[in-house]
Amino acid sequence: MEKEIIYNENLHFEHQLWRHELFFWQDELKFFKNRLSELVTRWTSKKVLVKLEHYQNEFILHGGVIEDLLEAIEIHETRIAGQDQDGQDALDTILVQKHLEFRNKMEMQRQIYADLKKEFFRFLSEYL
Repeated sequence: MEKEIIYNENLHFEHQLWRHELFFWQDELKFFKNRLSELVTRWTSKKVLVKLEHYQNEFILHGGVIEDLLEAIEIHETRIAGQDQDGQDALDTILVQKHLEFRNKMEMQRQIYADLKKEFFRFLSEYL
């Protein structure tokens, strides 16, 4: 059985996809925060304000996660660039393993973010 070779350009491509996805999430968070600002001016109920604060905190936390993920991608890209300079086009097994772990983090974060959005949209439909 032949071993699959994982080329740097393939990992770089996946990093680019992830970056675009993360930048899109950042833009969405700006939109969601604007919606929160609108709701704060409309509602004085303590119950609603507590929910608004909850979502504000969730969006801040998620924004931090996005920044961490973007930084991790940048670090991995730097390692890939170092290998390219050394004339190595295929990654070693440790870096590939880190990439696969990061892919799992992205998949997990997609689910967490999707659940947060669903919850927030339900909230919006109730209070808008």
